[in-house]
Amino acid sequence: MATFDHLGISVDDVPAASAQFNPVFEALGYTRAYDAEEHAYWRRTDEPEILLYKSREPGQHVHGRVGWQHLAFAVESREEVERIHAIALAAGWTEVRAPKEYPRFTDRYYAAFIEDDNGIRLEIMHNPPRDAG
Repeated sequence: MATFDHLGISVDDVPAASAQFNPVFEALGYTRAYDAEEHAYWRRTDEPEILLYKSREPGQHVHGRVGWQHLAFAVESREEVERIHAIALAAGWTEVRAPKEYPRFTDRYYAAFIEDDNGIRLEIMHNPPRDAG
């Protein structure tokens, strides 16, 4: 059986992107394991690694074009969505959508969307099971 091992993200400037990603990843429980000019990565026990690589061509990812759309992280509470959203904004991320309910997904779905300087979009979301109250 195959398992998801890691996610590689290309960025224009690894040190700048690493500085922007690190506070968010730390808030999500990841630890920066390596940080250099051309490559950085984060680890979290029993989770895929997240890696930054220097892009081969300059430019910015454009949301909505062919390629990845966003990476979503599930957290334990609405308050945690709001806390990590605030950390991201303080680290220079752009708010795409402020924390709010998304009843079109489920009646319990609460999320915020942020984007880094490279156009990489993350979602921080909380969607408890229906029987969790």
